[in-house]
Amino acid sequence: MRLGFGCGSLEMDAKGCELVMPQELSPALPGEIERALSSPIGADISALDGARTAAILASDITRPSPSHLLVPPLASWLRAIGVSDLLVVFGLGTHRRMTVEEEMHLLGEAVSLPHCQHDPARCLSMGHTSAGTPVEIFEEVAACDIIVGTGNIEYHYYAGYSGGAKAILPGVSSERSVNLNHAMMRDPRSRSGRLDSPVRLDMEEAAAVAGLDFILNVVLNSRKEIVSAVAGHYVKAHRCGAATVDRMYLRPVRPAEIVVTCAGGRPKDLNLFQAEKALENARAAALPGGTIILVAECSEGLGHPVFQRWIDQANGPQDCLDRFGREYQFGGHKAAYLAEQALRNELILVSGLDQKTAESCFFTPARDLASALAEARERHGQDARVVVMPHGNLTLAKGV
Repeated sequence: MRLGFGCGSLEMDAKGCELVMPQELSPALPGEIERALSSPIGADISALDGARTAAILASDITRPSPSHLLVPPLASWLRAIGVSDLLVVFGLGTHRRMTVEEEMHLLGEAVSLPHCQHDPARCLSMGHTSAGTPVEIFEEVAACDIIVGTGNIEYHYYAGYSGGAKAILPGVSSERSVNLNHAMMRDPRSRSGRLDSPVRLDMEEAAAVAGLDFILNVVLNSRKEIVSAVAGHYVKAHRCGAATVDRMYLRPVRPAEIVVTCAGGRPKDLNLFQAEKALENARAAALPGGTIILVAECSEGLGHPVFQRWIDQANGPQDCLDRFGREYQFGGHKAAYLAEQALRNELILVSGLDQKTAESCFFTPARDLASALAEARERHGQDARVVVMPHGNLTLAKGV
């Protein structure tokens, strides 16, 4: 078996191992987006009667959402129900501003539509969620009669799933709103594949306060092909899309002593900040006290300055986890996630990181996959069960 590693791959003798593979769907037939728009889920279209202006919220360049395929049919649908003025707003959250070239790339043929980028410093207060998160959204969005969110649905390591209400929060929200919402990731329910993630539920409350009227989301396979589109209410339609994600990528696993998970090669394993997702997805596949081997090149190191700082300042995994209980800082959460996993399992890293850096991140470094497996078998016995997740960045293990 070959496991992705940077621009290449590593070979592994998988004889006797149990493979956990996604079951991806084929691309949807042409017209899938139009089909979803013609059959909205849980949305009362009559409530949009009389609206003249609409904000279409689109993902920024860091997300795989195919806005160039979503925006044109959505714009036609909005015009058909009487909307005359459309504005595409790129939801940056707290990300950097995009270049003009990036805007053009994302919109494609729809680039002639009026469009702008979110400015977190220009937000209006709309109220608060029950958790106390301020709902402060971009004034250009707040001024429109209709707000429509677009995006793609996939696993998200603390919001459960992407898509849906995330178009509002963090998409077009203030930095204060984003930080207070994201601080909820310290709750143990804030995990991949959980629809009851407090982060997601707070996002959906914020969407209700802000007045998110409609969503158009897609589910993609690993080749970035649309396998399904959902449109309608930002919760009810989103849940249908999430079910499709589960159908492809949620895999039942009997927990084993040894788990090998692969981040998927470049660009998913450019740095440990990104590659950690494959470790998070594999947690349920390993028995408590078992060993998880992460295969990720990490040619760009740790990948985030706050993550690096928390790692440098930690006096071991428990110290790092205790700090996360006292304070929240984006970037520090990845260090805390690694610390939590290191307290539950032995972690071995096959990467391009130097030994000192790997050890500081609570891993035992291995020079290659064979030596990593040999070390794990020495610890657990030659007859120990081995589960392999070749697409750990996509596949979410569910212990049975």
